[in-house]
Amino acid sequence: MPILPAGPLSYGMQLPIQSQSAIYAEPWEAGATPLDLAEIARTADRAGFAYLASCDHVAIPRRLAEGMSTVWYDPVATLGFLAGVTERVLLMSHVAVVGLRHPLATAKQYATLDHLSGGRLILGVGAGHVREEFEALGADFDGRGGVLDETVDALRAALGPEEYPEFAGERFSFSGLGQLPRPAQERVPIWVGGSSPAAVRRAAVRGDGWLPQGDPRGKLPERIGRLHALREAAGVAEPIVVGAITEPLYVGEPDWSVGRRTLSGKPEALAESLREYAAMGVHQIQVRFRSRSRAELTDQMAAFAADVAPHLDS
Repeated sequence: MPILPAGPLSYGMQLPIQSQSAIYAEPWEAGATPLDLAEIARTADRAGFAYLASCDHVAIPRRLAEGMSTVWYDPVATLGFLAGVTERVLLMSHVAVVGLRHPLATAKQYATLDHLSGGRLILGVGAGHVREEFEALGADFDGRGGVLDETVDALRAALGPEEYPEFAGERFSFSGLGQLPRPAQERVPIWVGGSSPAAVRRAAVRGDGWLPQGDPRGKLPERIGRLHALREAAGVAEPIVVGAITEPLYVGEPDWSVGRRTLSGKPEALAESLREYAAMGVHQIQVRFRSRSRAELTDQMAAFAADVAPHLDS
């Protein structure tokens, strides 16, 4: 797996355009096109970003549409499209709400994506939070935590090397059913998203990585310590990749209002601030840049890669 706990601090990004929550979407994204999305992906590929990520929602109820919007691209279709226009950048679901679907259906989609992309998949999974979405699809909302635990176990089997995977659980069981193509990777990394106590425990016991959901810096050290303690107590010897979502970024001195939470300024200062994440035990950071157009965004990505990233491990 290219992102390793022992390696240098990696950086990836959640794709714009494919999800347009009012919390983070920029105004220009509303009129963006697939060509814009492809150019952003190509920029990330050229600039050394570790991964690109895409979210997962099937349908948004009216009560949440004003804040969340109804713009949520399908992650498998989106990442498959971008696999064809990139060469090296990893492709991550952040996160797939896998409890909405049978594990065999999820495995078929993501195994195909990994096969077609040459082994570039990171399967990020999460419990979900929209009740109406679960109810419309006949999925168990109230029991989604337990469903997710078992689904992760089932996906371990279904995404393994066997043409005829086998699994027997309380909710799902399968055997004697062949699925080709198999993933290109011998072991597809599964990263668990969320910052609730249940999500941290799930990541510690079942995950290859942890994707906290917007935790402020001050809370990360305690949660990272808890993650490692739970993993040790469960007897899981393999290292885990710890992530963090950074504050919004702007490389340089902006001549427009980028918001008081945004980190901006000289590259060395930005790098010094971001290195604090590594000191906490973080292995990969997910960055998001303020921008007024696709061109400004790709300029920011290129500037970050050229001027900030080389200082992340100083």
